[in-house]
Amino acid sequence: MKRLVLAAALALSTSAASGEEFGSLEALGEALFFDVNLSWNRTQSCATCHDPAFAFTDPRETDLGRMVSLGDDGTSLGDRNTPTAAYAMFSPRFEKLDPGVYRGGQFLDGREPDLEGQAGGPPLNPLEMGMPDKASVVDRLAENPDYVAAFAAHFGRDVWADTEAAYRAMTEAIAAFERTDTFASFDSKYDRFLRGEAELSPEEELGRVLFFSQQFTNCNLCHQLRPSPMAGDETFSNYEYHNIGVPLNQRVRSMTGFEGIDHGLLANPEVDEPETDGQFKVPTLRNVAVTGPYMHNGVFEDLRTVVLFYNMFNTRDPARLINPETGAPFRDPEVPGTLSMEELTHGPALDDRRVDALVAFMKTLTDARYEHLVED
Repeated sequence: MKRLVLAAALALSTSAASGEEFGSLEALGEALFFDVNLSWNRTQSCATCHDPAFAFTDPRETDLGRMVSLGDDGTSLGDRNTPTAAYAMFSPRFEKLDPGVYRGGQFLDGREPDLEGQAGGPPLNPLEMGMPDKASVVDRLAENPDYVAAFAAHFGRDVWADTEAAYRAMTEAIAAFERTDTFASFDSKYDRFLRGEAELSPEEELGRVLFFSQQFTNCNLCHQLRPSPMAGDETFSNYEYHNIGVPLNQRVRSMTGFEGIDHGLLANPEVDEPETDGQFKVPTLRNVAVTGPYMHNGVFEDLRTVVLFYNMFNTRDPARLINPETGAPFRDPEVPGTLSMEELTHGPALDDRRVDALVAFMKTLTDARYEHLVED
């Protein structure tokens, strides 16, 4: 296979040596991001599960709604909710800060250190794009003469002589596209407010004050990166890992056949400390109003439910322990022994006015091109 790919690549790159079709690495990455030919049945691309029209999440309805995503084979369902690819570029490389304390990386468990690693995962995942191996992906790439020329132009003609090198080149191009402003526009109402171009409503302003308060909520303990609450490049995540007591999504498990515990960070091959069991990376809140369902397993449909779930840890009122989506009490954590109780119990219980204000503020974090989705 390598000899055939190399021969074809060299012949084609000689006839189109400049790679002008994709003059920049970002342009090449954009084409790859939308290319369904990189999946086994040629039906699914990166953009299928990270649709730019829906804040880089998966808008497709399955038998489980949008809790999890459907694979290229038309039947496979994952066990985790697809996170947004927007603003993912700002997650630092995966690193260990202290014993049992980690930050950064990609995927909900940080198993890939950077965007390049993340880009290489879905094509080979049997529940996603379903390609059997890297060589098969490279064969698909070599079918496209424009790719052949562009890879030779950006990475050298020898890139086609080695499967690993060609596959890595593909991931680097996709990552370059994911680092463009297309994925991080910083033009939400909140951003416009910071620039003096918009005013927050009284409810939104109350939510902003509560969100950044050190006394009244626990939001910014995990969802604030910069020291200043007025930072223009705030991504609303410190990219650390916590177990916040999310319950098992029984609907997902009943249909996907997955068994056992989702161990989160502890399932990362680089991590072995038992205190990380059930921890997941703190997500960005950019576009959070339009990227539900919520939590790593999509167990909550509504953003207000998420705030009420957090509030559960700070109230003794039985009526405030009810999940409004089920009419029953919030269920027990999937992994109960490692909860981040210091963060979860910081601050007093919130009344409905403050809950609604926080939701209203989080809606202002929606990029301008997705504001119509909030209204919908």
